[in-house]
Amino acid sequence: MESLDKSRRIAGLGLAALVVAGGLTACSGSSDGDSQAGASQAAGGGTYTIWDPYPQFDGSSEWVKLLTQCGTQAGVTVERTGYDTTDLTNKALLAAQQGNSPDVLIVDNPVVSTLAEAGVLTSTDETKIDTSAVSPNLLAAGQLGGKTYGIPIGANTLALYYNKEVLKKAGVEAGGITDWASLTAALEKVKAAGKKGITFSAIGTEEGSFQFLPWFWGSGANLTKLDSPEGVAALSLWADWVKKGYAPNSVINNTQTTSWQEFATGDFAFGENGTWQLANAKKTGFDYGIIPIPAKDGGTAPAPTGGEFVTVPAQKDAARYVASQKLVTCLASTGNSLTTDTTLSYIAPTEEVQAKQVEQNAELKVWVEAVKAAKGRTSDNLGTKYPKISEPMWKAMQAALSGSQPPQEALAAAQTAAASAVQ
Repeated sequence: MESLDKSRRIAGLGLAALVVAGGLTACSGSSDGDSQAGASQAAGGGTYTIWDPYPQFDGSSEWVKLLTQCGTQAGVTVERTGYDTTDLTNKALLAAQQGNSPDVLIVDNPVVSTLAEAGVLTSTDETKIDTSAVSPNLLAAGQLGGKTYGIPIGANTLALYYNKEVLKKAGVEAGGITDWASLTAALEKVKAAGKKGITFSAIGTEEGSFQFLPWFWGSGANLTKLDSPEGVAALSLWADWVKKGYAPNSVINNTQTTSWQEFATGDFAFGENGTWQLANAKKTGFDYGIIPIPAKDGGTAPAPTGGEFVTVPAQKDAARYVASQKLVTCLASTGNSLTTDTTLSYIAPTEEVQAKQVEQNAELKVWVEAVKAAKGRTSDNLGTKYPKISEPMWKAMQAALSGSQPPQEALAAAQTAAASAVQ
């Protein structure tokens, strides 16, 4: 049964919580007085609801068939609804207020801490969900205050796509790009050869922060100190690229989609983008390769993880958790994980399934390595502080890349704003 403290926190959710959740982005359990039905469902049977952020999949898809299959194995009927990411978060918060949360909720990983802090989710300690096989860096995105809230269904992240022909004409070997200095030297050669260097997304939204984080973290910087010398070095790198013409001015307004469209023209040597562009990469008409984003002094930079967590919202009837645990365990099982992550273009959260993915598609090897080095945006116990830090950071990016402020000055202002916001 949920605690009185948890009930009060859920009841206290309002418009402010909805705004925070919306800024981060990606019917019901038992009703009051329905203990008899709850006992029956715990013993087997009944309808269990699952909400997910995959509205593109209908009843004929492998994903929905899997949900139905997991319901059958758990001895229950699954009623599934797919929502857009932001809409799903808002509906989850409202449902918690009204006491009719779904039994299983699949949400974008940065949202987990928002829902957990609000008392919407149960911890894996409560539901007995086994997370021992999951890579710790991926699991961290769903952790807050020493507890874990759910299990990742898979992950995606960022790397550098490159155009083999452009690099060849510029006399650049992709294998020789191991740090910022060698990458910048390659961009200089590409420009001298008459081609364009690198494109990325630096738009003033979470997409921009998402794309900046590999460089920020790869410098050794920490989100609690935006204006550290390391953080300034990362923003200076991007600003210098734009100033020298190695990156186009359009990056300031680029989403990850428009940045990809620039790379797909064939004029650019590099494009920072994610696993989700693999299918499009095959349609470009030119030979491409992929390398990890390099850290400042070598090695793979920690890129942020995308992807969703399978969570179990709090229910008035705790007996429902028995079947919910079976549903989550089924979805996260080794065999189903391979099918699901292939469908969603994700890297699996366990090493066993990652190895099987690489066996099936050697092209995924670089993505597996990138995911192993990745980290959650809300990790380091930042939780709901992250969006309050991210916004000042992307504003600093915009200021520095437009030339309206030097990187040091822009990040100093961002740090002041972030420190004030998270107090």
